Amino acid sequence: MSDLTPQSETPTPTTDKITQAARETIYLCNFRVSVDGEWLCLRELNDISLTPDPEPAHEDPKDPIAIERLNLMNMAKLSIKGLIESALNLGRTLDSDYAPLQQFFVVMEHCLKHGLKTKKTFLGQNKSFWGALELVEKLTPEAGEITASVKDLPGLKTPLGRGRAWLRLALMQKKLSDYMKTIINRKDLLSEFYEPNALMMEEEGAVIAGLLVGLNVIDANLCMKGEDLDSQVGVIDFSMYLKDGGHSSKSAEGDGQITAILDQKNYVEELNRHLSASVNNLQAKVDALEKSNTKLTEELAVANNRIITLQEDVERVKEESSYQLESRKALRSDLAADGQALGETRKQLKEETLLRLDVEKELEVQIGMKQEMELSMKMLEKDICEKQDALVELRQQLEDLRAINQQLSHKSQSADASSKQKSEAIVRLEEKINQMSGTIKQLETSDKHVVKQARNLNSAAGKLLQLQQ
Repeated sequence: MSDLTPQSETPTPTTDKITQAARETIYLCNFRVSVDGEWLCLRELNDISLTPDPEPAHEDPKDPIAIERLNLMNMAKLSIKGLIESALNLGRTLDSDYAPLQQFFVVMEHCLKHGLKTKKTFLGQNKSFWGALELVEKLTPEAGEITASVKDLPGLKTPLGRGRAWLRLALMQKKLSDYMKTIINRKDLLSEFYEPNALMMEEEGAVIAGLLVGLNVIDANLCMKGEDLDSQVGVIDFSMYLKDGGHSSKSAEGDGQITAILDQKNYVEELNRHLSASVNNLQAKVDALEKSNTKLTEELAVANNRIITLQEDVERVKEESSYQLESRKALRSDLAADGQALGETRKQLKEETLLRLDVEKELEVQIGMKQEMELSMKMLEKDICEKQDALVELRQQLEDLRAINQQLSHKSQSADASSKQKSEAIVRLEEKINQMSGTIKQLETSDKHVVKQARNLNSAAGKLLQLQQ
């Protein structure tokens, strides 16, 4: 490193360029990588001067861990800045083969590995930042999708590969900065995985999380199915970050453009967040309205079913009432036929009384009339038997009518709208039933009178026969 000191005392343009480049890339002076490639340790330059002063500058020795944190922070700044500039100049979606993006993930991996505690397992010691990244799922439920998708990837077998896949998915979702801020703000949880002087536990971690906001400008589409994330060796390519002095003015102009773009991007993201919140509220309202609509439709269906059942009951009542009216008409017709038969029998009895007065003169006619009377008596007996059967049937019908009336009364209590009409119909039916019972009683009394008259006729006929003999 002593060969890099300037030989001339007067400053020249070349020495100024070298000085400016050295200030921008101070982290490139001394570095070393361990044998397994797991940890990158950067150290501060102490043996060269940044100005063309013939006397070397002497600085006080610092904490090597603090130097590592500072160097990693500077490295993260350069990688993020270079990635944003190259992505904006490229003007398209980045993929997995894009070199600045690969170097950014390598730098982030080294930043997350700084100060990790070693955990002893039955397979040996293990140092992985996957456990710290899993905390994001507990702090922000939105990160659960990333964790679940990482666990579902078939090619990942080690925690290191899962952590690398998590970083790529978070970058694609443009949530890497938010997730890093959430875990950095909870140092009480990070203390389980990191030493107290680790980068994630100090201010440098918060600075890096703030720098990651600029990556929301980038659109990336990374395919991780065929990529071997478990066995990759994360080594930083410092040649990508070596710059000359002429590039500083361009970078200063580009910084202004990037800040303007970042401001616009942040404004758009805030608008999107507010819109997403309003959309969520509207969606909740829509869900509530849908639930209320479903409840109303169910209530309407129940009401329609009740109306249908009531209509069916009304139709049944109408059918029963029509059947009862028909039965009553049939009874009336039977009663009219019985009245006609009784009138005929009365006429026959009158004729017989006239014939009895002329018995002595027309014995042969009386004998014939006697035979006719016997036949008529037999017919009357048959009619009486039939009438008794009819009376039994009428009584059974009366009992059925009473049972139907009771059913109608029960149904009239359940149906509020048609209760009055049914009650009036029941009263009418009862009145008609009483009338029918009265007519039936009258028929029974008339039958008894007919039987008595028939017996009297038999006795008179016997007396006439005795007189003739």
